[in-house]
Amino acid sequence: MGILFQCRDAVDVFRKKEYDAAVKIQSWFRGCRIRAYLRYLHRVATVIQKCWRGYLGRQHYQLIVKLEFCTMKMNLYNAMAVRIQKRWRGYRIRKYCFNYFYLKEYLKAVSETNDAIREALEEFAEMKEREEKKADLEREEKKRDYQARKMHYLLSTKQIPGIYNSPFRKDPDPWELRLQKAKPLISQRPKVKQKRGVNISNRLACTSARSLPQSEILPPIDRKQCQGPFRDITEVLEQRYKPLEPTLWMAEPINELKMAREELRKQEWMRNINDNMFLPFSSYHKNKKYIPLMHSSSKYGPNSYGSQHFRDENPKKWICDKDFQTVLPSFDLFSKYGKLYSKAGQII
Repeated sequence: MGILFQCRDAVDVFRKKEYDAAVKIQSWFRGCRIRAYLRYLHRVATVIQKCWRGYLGRQHYQLIVKLEFCTMKMNLYNAMAVRIQKRWRGYRIRKYCFNYFYLKEYLKAVSETNDAIREALEEFAEMKEREEKKADLEREEKKRDYQARKMHYLLSTKQIPGIYNSPFRKDPDPWELRLQKAKPLISQRPKVKQKRGVNISNRLACTSARSLPQSEILPPIDRKQCQGPFRDITEVLEQRYKPLEPTLWMAEPINELKMAREELRKQEWMRNINDNMFLPFSSYHKNKKYIPLMHSSSKYGPNSYGSQHFRDENPKKWICDKDFQTVLPSFDLFSKYGKLYSKAGQII
């Protein structure tokens, strides 16, 4: 029995050795096969990459060749264009700019044009000079005619010979002939001008018992106006007799302040504002606090619009039994200090 167990243990040990050897052989074989397959894949990938990179390189090279070809072509075209321009400019300069016969004809045409323009300008200057001389002669003739009209009283008559008609001369003086042709100069008296829209009778009319006394308008003096810085009579009368204009105190009634308060009270009554406390009608708004208006939540308490206003008169707060009354000044003091009282009325 013991020998059987020993043989079985020896067989198991030998079988384990064989199994380990077989596993080692299989792992080595499979490793060699996988490494060979990987080397094959590496070679195939290298071939693919080589072909693709070669294709990309050829495409890039073709693009560079095309760009270089276009650059060379443009350089050639530019060089040819420069050569053509050089030949054409040289031909044009030699033919038109530095051509002796062409320059001679050009200068001849310019000189002829200058001569024609100079002749036209000389004719224009002569014409202007003739016109100026003619205007000067006309002015001198008008001046002589005016002088002859002024000295027409020196004309000789049958009873009295003139100063220009000397008996010792055979022919009369030219001024004598001019005096005979001229008419005497009559001086016209100036008329008194009145401004439009100004009626002196309205200015002098008395409209009240305290105005200036009525006086009739004197007829204008028919004489020559005095020399000097004198103003027109209508302007003087217009400034002297101005109509009375009511000031601010007289134009407005006495109780203007009270009337303004009543009008303001009516307008505020039309714009009545009701600021009652808002009561929520749903449970969603019951925790929200109501914020009243500013003028109704002041420390002085809300104002009851329509019945009481902060500008209203409160007889309970008066010091005396009567309200203050405005004292009107007399008419004489008002006429003397009208501006002062008008300013006081504006302040009140």
